[in-house]
Amino acid sequence: FLTRCLNSWRRLQGRRTSHNSTMEGLLKRELNTTKLRPIGGGGGCINRGEGYETDHGKFFVKMNGERGARVMFEGELASLEAIAATGTVTVPKPMKVLDDPRGKGAMLIMEHVDMGGLRSYADKLGEQMARLHLYNEEVAKKAAAGSSRVGRGGDATPAYVSRFGFHTTTCCGAIPQDNSWSDDWVSFYAVKKLKLQLDLVEKDYHDRETRELWPQLERKLPKFFEGLEVTPSLLHGDLWGGNAAENDKGPVIFDPASFYGHHEFEMAIASMFGGFGGRFFSAYYKILPKASGWEARHELYKLFHYLNHWNHFGSSYRGSSLSIMKSLVKDY
Repeated sequence: FLTRCLNSWRRLQGRRTSHNSTMEGLLKRELNTTKLRPIGGGGGCINRGEGYETDHGKFFVKMNGERGARVMFEGELASLEAIAATGTVTVPKPMKVLDDPRGKGAMLIMEHVDMGGLRSYADKLGEQMARLHLYNEEVAKKAAAGSSRVGRGGDATPAYVSRFGFHTTTCCGAIPQDNSWSDDWVSFYAVKKLKLQLDLVEKDYHDRETRELWPQLERKLPKFFEGLEVTPSLLHGDLWGGNAAENDKGPVIFDPASFYGHHEFEMAIASMFGGFGGRFFSAYYKILPKASGWEARHELYKLFHYLNHWNHFGSSYRGSSLSIMKSLVKDY
């Protein structure tokens, strides 16, 4: 028995060595480097990562071994590019998405950014997120005034986006989001955000209460937006405390799941799990004040994230999801 165990362990170690060698060879070719020294990494609930020192500096590689990883990383790359193009807030510079030679997954290569917890620059990040959310509107204003080049340093900015959605699929966690374009925010949020999550809850949990509450809530959705004009803002899409940090130059945000939507959506996840102090929110709302009816919409936007967590991590998030649904149906 001991001999069989040792032989199995040796075969496993041999496969790991072969896989690591294949991975190392691919990264060396793609980064055009002879040196590829691991410098540490980490991982979250969805992906793992590793930093590398190369002939050309440091890079960070995110890896996921599941099917669908390429779609997820391509969406993240597009999100990082879109945010970076605004010049409003720092994000790691993405390079490319590669298929994992060891199996069915993929990897995303990006700039390595040294960073730590968000402390000194919380208020600055609040300001920068407000500027990000206002950026598309500023593009429209400058275009209307006849300026075709409104970027920093003479660079042309992205064109104004008049609809809700995004040009590619992005993933909030591991769940692909339907970002197909829509002219109407309320229907976009109802169908492509809430209903998408509720369909997954139904598929996996067959929950009677959510099934009964959803038609009642869906009918009330337009009421939460009465008298409000919602214009498309470029969003990070998953701005919880774990996706923001800082270095000696200022704040950094990462792991986006971007789309063009209502700017209030962003602050829901930011308020749910800690990580952003009062200075962040004060700075943000000083530039983008809360509009009438904000409280109900804030709960409505939190609902998406509780449902998303229910679908990722299980029924411990059922109570919070149902509580919000019941409150919105009854109290507003």
